[in-house]
Amino acid sequence: MEWIYPSMVVFLFVLAAFDLWVGVSNDAVNFLNSAIGSRAAKFKTLLFIAGIGVFAGCALSNGMMDIARHGIFSPQYFTFREVMLIFLAVMATDIVLLDVFNTFGMPTSTTVSMVFELLGASFAFVIVKMATDGAALGMGDYLNTSKALEVIIGIFMSVPIAFFTGMVVQYLARVLFTFQLQKAGALKTALYGGFALTAILYFMLFKGLKDLSFMNAEVKDFIHIHTATILAVVFVAATLLMWGLKLLRVNVLRVVVLSGTFALATAFAGNDLVNFIGVPLAGLSSWMDFSNNGLEAGPELYRMASLTESAKTPLIFLIGAGALMVFSLVTSKKARRVVETEVGLSRSDEGDEMFGTSKVARSLVRWGNSVGQSLSKMIPERTGRWLDGRFRRPSVAAPNAAAYDLCRASVNLCVASLLIALGTTLKLPLSTTFVTFMVAMGSSLSDRAWSRESAVFRITGVLTVIGGWFITAGVAFTLAFFVATAMNFGGIIVIVLIVAAGIFAIIRSQKKFAQKQKELVQQGDMLFTQMWHVTDRTLIIPMLERHIHMSVAGVLEDYAKLWTETADALKEENLKTLRHTQRELTQSKRTLKNLRRREALCLRRAEPALTAVKLSTPFHLIHNSLLQIRYGLVRMAEPCLEHVDNHFTPPEEKLSEKYEKLIEKAASIMVLTAQDLRDARQDENAQRWAMMTETKKELEELYVEVSVSTRVPGTNLTAATLLLHLIQEAQQILSEMKRLQKHIEKFHQAQIS
Repeated sequence: MEWIYPSMVVFLFVLAAFDLWVGVSNDAVNFLNSAIGSRAAKFKTLLFIAGIGVFAGCALSNGMMDIARHGIFSPQYFTFREVMLIFLAVMATDIVLLDVFNTFGMPTSTTVSMVFELLGASFAFVIVKMATDGAALGMGDYLNTSKALEVIIGIFMSVPIAFFTGMVVQYLARVLFTFQLQKAGALKTALYGGFALTAILYFMLFKGLKDLSFMNAEVKDFIHIHTATILAVVFVAATLLMWGLKLLRVNVLRVVVLSGTFALATAFAGNDLVNFIGVPLAGLSSWMDFSNNGLEAGPELYRMASLTESAKTPLIFLIGAGALMVFSLVTSKKARRVVETEVGLSRSDEGDEMFGTSKVARSLVRWGNSVGQSLSKMIPERTGRWLDGRFRRPSVAAPNAAAYDLCRASVNLCVASLLIALGTTLKLPLSTTFVTFMVAMGSSLSDRAWSRESAVFRITGVLTVIGGWFITAGVAFTLAFFVATAMNFGGIIVIVLIVAAGIFAIIRSQKKFAQKQKELVQQGDMLFTQMWHVTDRTLIIPMLERHIHMSVAGVLEDYAKLWTETADALKEENLKTLRHTQRELTQSKRTLKNLRRREALCLRRAEPALTAVKLSTPFHLIHNSLLQIRYGLVRMAEPCLEHVDNHFTPPEEKLSEKYEKLIEKAASIMVLTAQDLRDARQDENAQRWAMMTETKKELEELYVEVSVSTRVPGTNLTAATLLLHLIQEAQQILSEMKRLQKHIEKFHQAQIS
């Protein structure tokens, strides 16, 4: 069995490669969102700058991996076997957990996941040890619970502080610069740029570079003693440099944003690398120590006291990790998805909203409006008008279609850098993910990027992301606990199965994500993006018509499937399927609302204006018909669910089979209509209408047959009444489908006339 533990080490590094891949996808939001959101440079240029920063941070890091070695548990009380299983459980849990968050585009903290996975896996062994060993040691001896508590405190503190600071600083910056950045004076711009570069350098000294190889004790002491002097000199030099760049007509704010992107990328790689390769390297160190000193004692007796010492990582591992991180950054589509979440929540335009609404968000919006109105009454009218003028956006949209301007991007980077550096000097474990995200949200709020129409969606998104952070801790602890327990008692077979399942889950997730992205493109989301950013607005109307065809087709195909599922589930008395159908129909309401809002925004941008106005009526009638079809399906699904849930007698088998066949026929017409829309076959409408008329006639005949059956003694009136209701709703849906096709035809006629 000597092969088991070397195999575990190999498994750890294989899992580390996956972890680096998914981890970079998650943490890309930390250093890319401001530059991408402001379009500070081309995307490939930003990736190059961030890639250089990531690689530099990895290659120059001295690789102190103490948090994985002894930061959470006390290794001297654990055997070699226990330590290896803890590390394996942590890595298997981590890749799956981070990949799930990345798939949904939700940024989370790799530090939080790592800490609580180590805590959960260690706790699984501590319980067994305390129950079987009868040792006098307590929980506090085995586990470093204070570290986990520090992380939780850091989260709680960083969220409101970062949000409030970003909000205040952005407000002051906007009052200083307004939205006319090109008209700002040289002195004003130079002072701001000097302050920003000083903040970024301060961040790099105390966060990004504090653990690099050349930062020995003497250098650190010198920086600590002369911090104020160093920053003063840097501020003067940076201000003069910015002045010279401004006179040379170089965009100072763009320089600040690109410098901040490089700084955050370097800090991320230099400090968060431990979250990805710290555990595998600790596992390698454990195996080497056991091979040299513990063979006689055996893996179940040899204690891992060697892990209490700090260890430096070989340069080859750091360079390899840096290369893999850069490759992941360049190629990962999930990294872009996570960045899109933050940029979408902080952009200035209305665009597509990624999140729905919630009761808490609606309450916060009402409270915010009340507070805003109260404050406005306290400010003198003349001052209020002046302040409003500073926040007035240009009427002409930016040609590069940026989510926000360079002023807000520079604030995001500088404030995040300062807060993280300050937290490091105060020994508070602030997360770069938490701080950068909340600063961006605070700055977008004070910059009036959240209108009354979008605020409730944005706040819901922020609350969802914050909730995901805290869920990470609980899920990481619980999942790692059960994985470690299964490995401990299940032996080598369970270990291999869990590792294989973890890798399979990642591969399957990647395939599903690629398929989902393909479906999104097919459903017109790419077309929506093109419409929103197109410069020639006369192209919007034909593009919008195509988008309507694609979106309506997708909705009809989904509804056809739900319709047949409801009919089949009623006949088979399948309660699970009926509940699923009702959930899907409930969710579809939000989908239709978002779809209508997105297309209405595009219609508003369309030219010529007269044609856009003429299209407004058929456009809204199309969406009204979709809503009516949904309401009809809801009115069918709810009584079916209630009937089956109450264990009522099902409809008579003969009548039920006739009804089911007619619903399948009606649903097939719905699918054919969707295919006609996808293929732009408007000439098929007459044929579809004839099919609908025929099906409605057959439903009417069935309605009469069911009505007659109610007069027969012994007929179950409850089941018959349900069937009559379903037949009427089916007829109504077919009528609405016919109206839908007519509205689409009128939309086409209006746009070509």
